[in-house]
Amino acid sequence: MNYNFELPHIPERSKKPRTEGLTMVMDKGLSTRQAEDFISASGDYVDFVKLGFGTSMVSKNLVEKIKLYKNNNIRTYLGGTLFEAFIVRNKFTDYLKLMDKLGLEMAEVSDGSIVMPHDKKCEYISTLSKHVTVLSEVGSKEEGIIIHPAKWISMMRKELDAGSYKVIAEARESGNVGIFHRNGSAHTLLINKITAKIKKEDIIWETPQKSQQVYFIKMMGSNVNVGNIGYDDVIPLETLRLGLRGDTFFTFLPENLKAEL
Repeated sequence: MNYNFELPHIPERSKKPRTEGLTMVMDKGLSTRQAEDFISASGDYVDFVKLGFGTSMVSKNLVEKIKLYKNNNIRTYLGGTLFEAFIVRNKFTDYLKLMDKLGLEMAEVSDGSIVMPHDKKCEYISTLSKHVTVLSEVGSKEEGIIIHPAKWISMMRKELDAGSYKVIAEARESGNVGIFHRNGSAHTLLINKITAKIKKEDIIWETPQKSQQVYFIKMMGSNVNVGNIGYDDVIPLETLRLGLRGDTFFTFLPENLKAEL
């Protein structure tokens, strides 16, 4: 990374195009002007932009914005909820045509809102992966639905085997379902069991809340993959990754410096 000045004991961040240390940002309807400003301020630190849920159907200047992201080396895809909206209406072929029309090279496959046999989900992943890069999301968007850790692990493994580039651990944009409890705290037992079986570089953790970002950075280091980041939270997130914010200030400092204080 090209920083404005040097400082010792800063963790080394991966560089674009990254395979780990990924940051996925949710665009919930930015204007092209907002997207331009967002890219100008934060583009170097953003790998993927998700056009959240079904916003791409109603947002203005969709094609122009997708081109803008692409021209700045930010890969863009439609939200998984929109994929499900096509599937529940038996419009998968139309979904493929839409992706082609928009020039998208990435897709998200999820089943957080609809009931879908897992083998069928893996079929969609396999089909899409022949044409685009696939991210697949595991976990329900419904509060109170508990998925056993063994099932999380099994689904993640099968989806990776079916062709997913990364699997996304569901938390919604609110960060209070899936891998997190209702109050936003981490479901540590579930997370520990997942990470014992699935490589950390294969998972993108949805962490919309700062405390959740801090949890995973402290647990897995500065190059953990996180998603559902707000467009105005990218720079604050990067300072968390580098230990330049109070929450992670001592995380990457050597012990001798801590002892001198």
